[in-house]
Amino acid sequence: MITKRIIPCLDVKDGRVVKGVSFVGLRDAGDPVELAALYDRTGADELVFLDISASHEGRKTMIDVVRQAASKLTIPFTVGGGIRSVEDMTETLRAGADKVSLNTAAVLNPELIHEGARRFGNQCIVVAIDAKYQEDTGTWVVYTHGGRERTDWNVLDWAQHVVELGAGEILLTSMDQDGQKNGFDIALVKAVSDTVSVPVIASGGAGSAQDFIDVFTQTKASAALAASIFHYEEVGIMEVKALLRDRGEEVRWIPTR
Repeated sequence: MITKRIIPCLDVKDGRVVKGVSFVGLRDAGDPVELAALYDRTGADELVFLDISASHEGRKTMIDVVRQAASKLTIPFTVGGGIRSVEDMTETLRAGADKVSLNTAAVLNPELIHEGARRFGNQCIVVAIDAKYQEDTGTWVVYTHGGRERTDWNVLDWAQHVVELGAGEILLTSMDQDGQKNGFDIALVKAVSDTVSVPVIASGGAGSAQDFIDVFTQTKASAALAASIFHYEEVGIMEVKALLRDRGEEVRWIPTR
């Protein structure tokens, strides 16, 4: 049985962790380095760091913050936001990241996925997909630039394409559910995880431990990501894992340090 992963996400803007609802209305959630250390101690399987305004502002990821956070971690660390070239990937990995996440840059230059996978291995390349349901077409569409710009890509087509190019993992965020705390978008996660052969990280909508059980039992998601419920201590990581273990799901069990 594949071990299910629980992943906190640090959405970082101006050096601080922030969280909003459907990508807007951001509020402060703390210092990224302190939170990274906390999650490393309290049972997180991996950590995702997303510089959420880098692509929109046309700048690189905050490498100094990445380096400081990486120094506190013993768990895998994925970094995204503002990574637009193989050179940016190299700098980010050298700063301590284990994987890089591509979103806007991948849509603008899909060959970057292939170049990164060839250089660093598929396991290092995560493609983040921000998905929003379109009533007019009855499908999910890919958005870029922190959810600001709609593309012509259908989510399922894009997911298949990035895997063909060499993506080793997909970080799938439902913009509709993001910050709503009423559960993951099961239909979206199921559709994508049924379509691709690589691990899918479900993101957007977690509000309770039960939401993690639902996404793992109703879809093929390999991991589930959340932000605010962990940042504001509404739900504990080990609380989620305890419920999953009771339901027969395989999780990495460690005592809180």
